[in-house]
Amino acid sequence: MKSNKTLWLLAVLLVFSLFLAACAGDGTGDDDTGTDEDPDAGEEAGDGEGDADEDLDADVDADGDHIVLAVSSDAVSLDPHGDNDVPSSNVRSNIFETLVKQDDDMEIVEGLATDWEQIDDTTWAFTLQEGVEFHDGSEFTASSVKANLERVKDPALASPRDFLYEMIEEISVEGDHEVHITTEYPFAPLLSHLAHDAGGMISEEAINSDYEQALEEADVDLSVEEYYDLRTEGGEEYEEVYGEISEYVGTHVASNPYGTGFFELEERITGEETTLVRFEDYWGENALPGAVTFKEVPEIGARLAELETGYAHIADPIQPTDYERVDEDEETFVNEQESVSLSYVSFNVEREPFDDPKVREAINLAIDQEAIIEGIYEGIGTPALGPLAPDVFGYDENVSGLGYDPERAQELLDEAGYGDGFETTIWTNDDEQRVEIATYVQDALSEFDIDVEINQLEWGTYLDRTADGEHDMFILGWSTVTADADYGLYALFHSSAHGSTGNRSFIADDELDELLDQGRREADPDARQEIYTEAQELLTDLAPMLYVHHQNYITGVRSEVEGFSVDALGIYQLKDITLNE
Repeated sequence: MKSNKTLWLLAVLLVFSLFLAACAGDGTGDDDTGTDEDPDAGEEAGDGEGDADEDLDADVDADGDHIVLAVSSDAVSLDPHGDNDVPSSNVRSNIFETLVKQDDDMEIVEGLATDWEQIDDTTWAFTLQEGVEFHDGSEFTASSVKANLERVKDPALASPRDFLYEMIEEISVEGDHEVHITTEYPFAPLLSHLAHDAGGMISEEAINSDYEQALEEADVDLSVEEYYDLRTEGGEEYEEVYGEISEYVGTHVASNPYGTGFFELEERITGEETTLVRFEDYWGENALPGAVTFKEVPEIGARLAELETGYAHIADPIQPTDYERVDEDEETFVNEQESVSLSYVSFNVEREPFDDPKVREAINLAIDQEAIIEGIYEGIGTPALGPLAPDVFGYDENVSGLGYDPERAQELLDEAGYGDGFETTIWTNDDEQRVEIATYVQDALSEFDIDVEINQLEWGTYLDRTADGEHDMFILGWSTVTADADYGLYALFHSSAHGSTGNRSFIADDELDELLDQGRREADPDARQEIYTEAQELLTDLAPMLYVHHQNYITGVRSEVEGFSVDALGIYQLKDITLNE
């Protein structure tokens, strides 16, 4: 059975490579995702004539190199308290900054805070950088920190990232440049949560303006200050008000993303491209590039053509099957980075037959993880035993996985009453590897008389509809950007995190919830490790998803580019890029 799948995969990859070659020829392609493709992009990439840098720089009033990235997906939102997706984070990480950051070794280092100390078990004091300006000219102060953390926790915003800060009980301004943060209980990974993209600091003036507009549009007769007072008091009146304005909160911030970062927004054309320019009044060392453009190019063939003709300096991602092509070209090379991310195939456990753990376990046992990694990812990446990558705190290499056992899979299907198969769907976005995984799963499950229909959706729509639970099976990834098990497990599997927060499998298990709650409240590292080991073993029994692998990020880069890298979180490092023409 395994041998047949390997031959099948080779055939699929051959056909797929011919299709990609055709795409590279003219940079266009038809799909059923409902997106509108820019016809000019394909023509420019196809003929390779002219000076792409000059054409691009002519549209941007900024000194210095203009770096162009051809990326597979557009940012969903430029609001750091908004959608929880990597394409958005990659843009926002240049616009917004956090109190603390993680270095290459995932250690906490200073950001907008110069110093911090734990006053007691639940209270932290932060000393802030002075002389920092937001892009709108307003000053960064302790009041800005309070405004941001209270905003991300505001039910009116309904942020999918609220779980990162829900334990924060009070934010106290102790002066212009000192703030105290008090948590409801001792919370060990607080600093790593504050380093998350969701901790990006937005101009307080922009936040106030956003609320002011929301109150006006909702026809609520309150000033911003009165709303904040009501929010502090809580109660039924506040619940009624935030329900009325929730439809409008966030609109102004998303279109006016004023941060303190080394780049600021120049132009955004949703679904096409986003251009940032150097923020000349940046408090630290200025960015070297004058501008950066993130250009959405969904088709891999078109991305490669953009890279090879010089219309893009960076292409992300590239296919593992194109690794040698890019790396052996004297004008391009491959940047490869190990990650703390997980790629997975999951189930909506609220839908039949995936509400039965025997069926979920059977599907796990029917899928050959090794065949996916070798046949689709060319062996690039680390096989996943569970949801946590080896560099994440809480990972346990001794956790038992389900493995590949088609005979046992059939036995479980028989026991569950599905021995004759069933019909279902698997959803994916436009990512090339995910489409191939869906095709592989479709073929593998057909051997068990399970008829799988593949539905391919545009990225934003995909996130929205899987968050709403409209799917059966789906393929996605998760990057544990805090390098702590709390983020890698709580968002994906806690019952309070259903939907856009991360738990798109809609798993709800009391024992698992209790373990995850204990893990985030326990301060002792050894005790936390024991808790997370137990949680990972329980997840093996619950089988809410098939863990595929911890991917390596592979990015195509022009040879004239210097200073570019991708960190373990999948975030582009663009501040110090130069072009050596």
